[in-house]
Amino acid sequence: MPAPLPPRPAIDLTGELPALLSAADRAMGRLDGSVLTLPNADLFVLMYVRKEAVLSSQIEGTQSSLQDLLSAEAQLFDEHLPRDVDEVVNYVRAMNHGLARLPDLPVSVRLIREIHAELMRGVRGGRLQPGELRTTQNWIGPAGCTLNTAAFVPPPHDAVPQALGDLEKFLHGDDSLPPLVKIALAHVQFETIHPFLDGNGRVGRLLITFLLTEAGVLQKPVLYLSHYFKQHRQSYYEHLQAVRDHGAWEAWLAFFLRGVISVAGEAAETARRIIQLREQHRTAITEQLGRAAGNGHKVLESLFDRPIVSVSDVQKMTGTTYAAANGLVSRLVRLDVLSEMTGYARNRRFRYAPYIALFNDTGPSNPAPQTRI
Repeated sequence: MPAPLPPRPAIDLTGELPALLSAADRAMGRLDGSVLTLPNADLFVLMYVRKEAVLSSQIEGTQSSLQDLLSAEAQLFDEHLPRDVDEVVNYVRAMNHGLARLPDLPVSVRLIREIHAELMRGVRGGRLQPGELRTTQNWIGPAGCTLNTAAFVPPPHDAVPQALGDLEKFLHGDDSLPPLVKIALAHVQFETIHPFLDGNGRVGRLLITFLLTEAGVLQKPVLYLSHYFKQHRQSYYEHLQAVRDHGAWEAWLAFFLRGVISVAGEAAETARRIIQLREQHRTAITEQLGRAAGNGHKVLESLFDRPIVSVSDVQKMTGTTYAAANGLVSRLVRLDVLSEMTGYARNRRFRYAPYIALFNDTGPSNPAPQTRI
């Protein structure tokens, strides 16, 4: 059973923690400022969301990359796409669903159940009661382990509603805890409750994003903290377990805040490089496309939200003939804005490769063992 929050005795916010907390706050402020300098921040947010979706899903053992996700969204299905790409597509949908609901519905048990339903719809584990709290015992451990040999056994199912209710009260209660500290505590508590038969890790990491946004720590959901958790996966799991076994909250907070500092810096640098790339290609289009420059700029702006397109897509967004759209795409290829990615003679797709490269990760490594979670 998880100990109630806030912890007793109170967390010792001395030693290295004040400096880490201050550095994390500054890093988040810089990130917020960097993103808000983008010409239309909402155009770029979806790529940050996609990156978080890919990385969080890879922690659970999926093989799909950012390119796979973009291909699936562009309905470019082929035999080489990993079968688990739908799980990443669902993660993006769950994230967007939760963010859309936040103005009217605070982070709560109700919202958590809604995003779990979106996350698990029609995918591996989708038969395990999407959106419903578990009614049986679950456990975590190596593939094939039993309840008696598991590394961690969450609370019995009949204790889950009360535990989640207490977590919700903690989230919205009045206390003096800094927002980043409160969010870090809430993440561990949710993972310890493990309220669903599957998808708990991903929902718990989604919860971080929703809480950062709800608390106003970030104006836009552009922190892909799963990048840090994936890089330090074993330490991530060990810190969660150390809190459960020994109440090692301070060590977890130091780990969490270092992750915030690291990833916020990366995300802010990505924003800077987006601006640089956009200006480079806007200049090239203005100087090279003549009378077609207006439509070229229109296509360029759309690529920041949807970086894989067909000629038909370009025709729709520019309102020109198919031949004119095809000509525009060819000229954008010559400018190295677009590149053909299918090798087909028909139904070709073109990607904004330089932009995608800003968000690319090395892909899954050391996939997590299949466990019952």
